[in-house]
Amino acid sequence: MKIDQSHTWPSTVEEARTIQETLRNLVITTDKLNTPIQHVAGVDVGFYHKMSRAAVAVLSFPDLQIVETSLAYRPTSFPYIPGFLSFREIPAILDALEKIKTIPDIILCDGQGTAHRRRLGIACHLGVLIDIPIIGVAKSLLIGKHEELPEAKGSWQPLIHQNETVGAVLRTRSGVKPLYISSGHRISLPTAIDYVLCCTPKYRLPETTRIADKLASDR
Repeated sequence: MKIDQSHTWPSTVEEARTIQETLRNLVITTDKLNTPIQHVAGVDVGFYHKMSRAAVAVLSFPDLQIVETSLAYRPTSFPYIPGFLSFREIPAILDALEKIKTIPDIILCDGQGTAHRRRLGIACHLGVLIDIPIIGVAKSLLIGKHEELPEAKGSWQPLIHQNETVGAVLRTRSGVKPLYISSGHRISLPTAIDYVLCCTPKYRLPETTRIADKLASDR
């Protein structure tokens, strides 16, 4: 996959915040999908002794069989700071994406999309950089509030921050902790919810995320 690696990466939080404020205006939260959807992918990053280990898992859709995977290593150059995850993880993710031959139609990213204080979580940031539809699939709440969620799989509630719907809290398995879904780029929230549910036939996490996480963590 051809990747533009000419990006300037910040060294301070102030520089990172400025980049977020600039790129947020490029995020598209309506459906700009290339159909039919034939491949979905997951990306995730693990950290080992100041090194980032990024994984990409490309699966066929809708049967969710592994088509291709890749790994990439890069020195970790940005500290862990909530709200600035993309600057820590994306450089290695771009390296891993560059190794794959099958270009995914949708990427499910382990992190926030628009459910972010500046509306530019890692899913939005990555989506703008590579111009592929991306969904933010986070395991924990970063911002916002929501109404009580029913226990049944498929139940969801809008995630509200500053009187704006920034995502959804979604039950992907009955009686299990929900996930926090938000648009990343070139996909609407309702469509994002639909595809996340299609990618979670059995477990809490989408198959894309589970496989990428296992690769990145070497478990």
